[in-house]
Amino acid sequence: CLETEVPLLVYEFVPNGTLSKYLSDQTEEFPLTWNMRLRIATEIVGALYYLHSAGASLPIYHRDIKSTNILLDDKYRAKVADFGTSRSIAIDQTHLTTLVHGTFGYLDPEYFQSSKFTEKSDVYSFGVVLVELLTGEKAISLTRAPEAKSIAMYFINSMEENNLFHILDERILKEAVKEELITVANLAKRCLNLDGKKRPSMKEVSMELEVVQISQKSF
Repeated sequence: CLETEVPLLVYEFVPNGTLSKYLSDQTEEFPLTWNMRLRIATEIVGALYYLHSAGASLPIYHRDIKSTNILLDDKYRAKVADFGTSRSIAIDQTHLTTLVHGTFGYLDPEYFQSSKFTEKSDVYSFGVVLVELLTGEKAISLTRAPEAKSIAMYFINSMEENNLFHILDERILKEAVKEELITVANLAKRCLNLDGKKRPSMKEVSMELEVVQISQKSF
């Protein structure tokens, strides 16, 4: 809303709360199925690709992607929220140099060390959300074993040790096609690469998830 002295962001009412809460509170009666998780991931990355691609006139870095900032509407469609730390950039600009902002567990390690935020920093944070969707676990938990406090690092280590299926959410293991899980897990791993240059762009992530969705519908 631009008709006030201080511009306001007006959101539609989203009755189903945050993705984080739904992941932790789901029941047998209202489970978050694999199809729903895949669709939610595709919707999130579609919104982020729009922000990064200058679809809103200037590219925007969100800078605080996390499951508590993903809202679910009455049809469980994902809505990216909380643009309090977001920044627009010039089209030819490759990064922002700022004081480090973000949420522990989702923060790009490269950004944390250099204070340079790039589009790939948002990709890293999305990778953590994707791991949450795959495992049903929170990004950070002090009640897990020391090696599993950070779900992103535990996920990477598990994949490197060929233990992927030991950490995936049992609820989706029962219904998802194995090849789809492997494809999405490999994509999450690439998003979490410690070298930002080796991470895919939001466009690439969006395209790869859409391919999985399309192949899913063909069966």
